[in-house]
Amino acid sequence: MKFTYASLPTRVVFGKGSLASLEEEITLLGASRALVLCTPNQRADADAVTRRLGSRCAGVYDRAVMHVPIETARDARAEAMRLGADCAVAIGGGSTIGLGKAIALEHDLPILAIPTTYAGSEMTPIYGITEAGVKKTGRDARVLPRTVIYDPDLTMGLPLDMSVTSGMNAIAHACEGLYAPDANPVMSLLAVEGIVALARHLPRLLENASDEDARSACLYGAWLCGTVLGHLSMSLHHKLCHTLGGTFNLPHAETHTVMLPHVLAYNRDAAPEAMRRIAGALGSDDAAHGMQALSRSLRAPQALRDLRMPVEGIERVIELTLTHRYANPRDLEAGALRRLLEDAWEGRATA
Repeated sequence: MKFTYASLPTRVVFGKGSLASLEEEITLLGASRALVLCTPNQRADADAVTRRLGSRCAGVYDRAVMHVPIETARDARAEAMRLGADCAVAIGGGSTIGLGKAIALEHDLPILAIPTTYAGSEMTPIYGITEAGVKKTGRDARVLPRTVIYDPDLTMGLPLDMSVTSGMNAIAHACEGLYAPDANPVMSLLAVEGIVALARHLPRLLENASDEDARSACLYGAWLCGTVLGHLSMSLHHKLCHTLGGTFNLPHAETHTVMLPHVLAYNRDAAPEAMRRIAGALGSDDAAHGMQALSRSLRAPQALRDLRMPVEGIERVIELTLTHRYANPRDLEAGALRRLLEDAWEGRATA
């Protein structure tokens, strides 16, 4: 056995009611003027954080949107400078945390993330910015949140459809981590545990969306899957989802949800050990079939066309995927990618 393992330096505060430690965590960062970030729909959550911070709040920027358009990133950076902020508090999902990263990329502000979905971006040094219809991603230690507060109470109001798709998004991180070229035993253990936690507890939310134990377990699974995403390289699934989202402005988590079973089918024969572990975590005999069965049981989106993806855009996705390749267990072939995307567009059963 031969591998390399390096741990990323993020402080995690996990547990019911842990938002109460916010002021202490700001102090530990050595900060005193926090810019609070959110989407327009989460302004109420941001206002609650603002009241808690009191004089330590420099202001609120509530215009975070999907895929971090470069124009929004520039505007938020200018606002942070104008207000003299010395840290960013990002409360919300991947869009808000992604905006915090875009600010940190230019101005080196430490980020304190308070995730309210299961997306996992808060545990990664990965950023993405969309410009001229192309989403560009990268890794930079400056954008890794210094502190993450996981409070299951903040996910209690997360709508069921968003709970399901952000959970499937998190599972995708773990799946690709298991066949990543830089995989290691530590991350593989976290990946399997993360898939198990989400696959077992997401269905409980369909029975009772206010199930506190299920919410806590899903957030725990999201933390594990996000940690895998932060430590390892991602492959074809993430390349396709970034391309689809940045080019056609498709909803991020829903796109991950639709694509995952089809990408697992594409890579099935090239990564047998990873597929065995994914299938086992799902309680299935096949990773792709098991993932699609889970997605269908959760009543999640199944087709790109239902996300308003234009069928004529498939060729553009293939072109971009082959131009800027990610490492992947199976070679990227135009014909096979076309079949994968056509299956996903139609919402067909995995091969």
